[in-house]
Amino acid sequence: MLFSTSLSAFKPALEIPVSKPTTELPPFSHLLGIDTGGTFTDFVVIDLATAEFNALKVLSTPHNPALAINEGIEQLALTEAVAQGRVKIVHGSTVATNAALERKGVKTAYVTNQGLKDTLTIGRQTRASLYDLQPSATPPPVADEFCLEVPCRRDANGAVITPLTPDDIAQLQQQLAALSPDAVAINLLFSYLNDDEETRLHAALKDRYFVTHSAYVLPESGEYERGMATWLNAYLGPKVATYLNHLQASVAPSPLAIMQSNGGTMDSRQAGRRAVNMLLSGPAGGLSAAQALAEQVQQPRLLTFDMGGTSTDVALIDGDIKLTNEGKLGEWPVAVPMVDMHTIGAGGGSLAYVDGGGLLQVGPESAGAKPGPACYGLGGGRATVTDANAALGLLRPDSKLGGHMALNVDAANDALVPIAQSLGVSVTQAAAGIIEVVNERMTAALRVISINKGYNPSDFSLCCFGGAGGLHVCALAENLGMHQAVIPALGGVFSALGMLTAPKVRQLSAAHPGILADMDPKALDRQQDLLCGQAREQLRAEGVDISDIRIITSVDLRYQGQSFALNVPYQDPEQAQQTFHQLHQQRYGHQMDTAVELVLLRVRAEAGSGIPDLSQHRPSSNTTQAQVTPSEWITLPGHGKTPVYHRHHLKHQATLRGPALICESLATTWIAPDWQGIVDKLGNILLTKT
Repeated sequence: MLFSTSLSAFKPALEIPVSKPTTELPPFSHLLGIDTGGTFTDFVVIDLATAEFNALKVLSTPHNPALAINEGIEQLALTEAVAQGRVKIVHGSTVATNAALERKGVKTAYVTNQGLKDTLTIGRQTRASLYDLQPSATPPPVADEFCLEVPCRRDANGAVITPLTPDDIAQLQQQLAALSPDAVAINLLFSYLNDDEETRLHAALKDRYFVTHSAYVLPESGEYERGMATWLNAYLGPKVATYLNHLQASVAPSPLAIMQSNGGTMDSRQAGRRAVNMLLSGPAGGLSAAQALAEQVQQPRLLTFDMGGTSTDVALIDGDIKLTNEGKLGEWPVAVPMVDMHTIGAGGGSLAYVDGGGLLQVGPESAGAKPGPACYGLGGGRATVTDANAALGLLRPDSKLGGHMALNVDAANDALVPIAQSLGVSVTQAAAGIIEVVNERMTAALRVISINKGYNPSDFSLCCFGGAGGLHVCALAENLGMHQAVIPALGGVFSALGMLTAPKVRQLSAAHPGILADMDPKALDRQQDLLCGQAREQLRAEGVDISDIRIITSVDLRYQGQSFALNVPYQDPEQAQQTFHQLHQQRYGHQMDTAVELVLLRVRAEAGSGIPDLSQHRPSSNTTQAQVTPSEWITLPGHGKTPVYHRHHLKHQATLRGPALICESLATTWIAPDWQGIVDKLGNILLTKT
């Protein structure tokens, strides 16, 4: 069963932003966004002839994600249109993320300068638990025998000390032939200043191996972070390229674009060489949709949380999506630009258990797509967050999760019995405890990206999406002292919708170290212009018209002697330095009387997604319905008689007072007591604490 709606009868989750097609597009009949998650694969399709939105969830197939995608395309009746090249597809994938977390990349050799083969093993010499004197041993990213050295060297200014000779290259080729790796990562000292040796090695090896080098992946200082990014790109690259090539072939001749971790899209043929840029591919789609939503509901400051089946991703939007170069994947740093997001293993499918000390715990282990929560009826027997919500009556048995899956509440109750017995409480109390624990975990995650970075959550609205988000939004807002929240329409598939709003993006950087005040502004402008030209050319290669490209320039600055930099917008050196002082004051609570050092120049080039203007299909004001009649009344533990509404019956300006339950095929929303919701003209529910 599909969730289907016409824009003339329903308010979409957000108004698709107006952008002129960058080139003359083929006669596309549909736009399709696909987000592959750990439990569900979500689809949003727009019929360009009728302006109708369809949304669909199917269970993911982690062993081969393309199977779920092909199933969704078939259920959406798009097989013929795809085969005719009439569907424009944007995809967010977890293939790179899962392969990295599960250590299921390919056999990779790491090539560096003589004496530096242990760089990735030593790292920053930090421990996960500072006071743990006997930490568990973790395997290094690359085994010692696969770490190879070449006897060339440049100094800190990029000048040659020891040249790379043909004999050095021949010896490396012999070593690699003996190891027979699938991929090679090349990371040489100071290659961000001069990459001649890296490009020569790349040229000598590329015909036999999947090869990537650090000046291509991350031309920035920091041999460890640069090396990790380069190794991850090589380690994941062949798997990602194989997956994308297979998927592109299965949907050909329809074009396929891939969501990047920085919130923009890239043609799939180029994305296969940049696997490390796809580590937050799916969650970045949700932030793209949230940013567009923030503009349309005139609430530019949002804390977002995307609660899916396996994990919860939280982020902050303050006008723009925040990016970071200090991201992490598990224990590994990922220094390529990505959305500033904090992820925890707490989702609807997270398993609950009682630990050895008798304390109730939730996650990070998940029931996954199969068997999934017990209430799915697919063989799962252990209690999850979804089972707790079902036992509390917040998930209705007839809600048809994902549009087709009925819930077995009895199975949820049965799964909760062992936990209730271990704790010596009733099943209802055990379920409520699970919800309280998972809410605290998500609240802590939201504090990491707000309070810990100098932001007051009460200055923001909380925006929830993902299939499970609406059930927890009021509790999280109250925990953080927030008074406003937004429940987007189509929030259950918001990341898939965000795939269709994301611009095409390229981000380039160049090292330019030195004291900012001593630098020639014209020389900086020339270097920025060079980066801008490269970024424009890469987008032009995807068919983007040069006149449609927007360029954003920025710089990484730090006080002399510091190890970490802050990124600020760049117009001229004086403006950048003033902005840096202000940002340092906000972030760290003080400024310094020390010279400001330039570390990097950055350029972000972006162009509209090419989606046509659908704003003329906005619902008219005559759909206003101030009074709403519940579809039924139910009795909930602790809340008594509670109204239940079907979301597709809610009209513009409808007012809902908590406690209330709002059901739809893609998600369920719980409006807690003392909260009030008003439906806006686009179908979003704007919540206020009363």
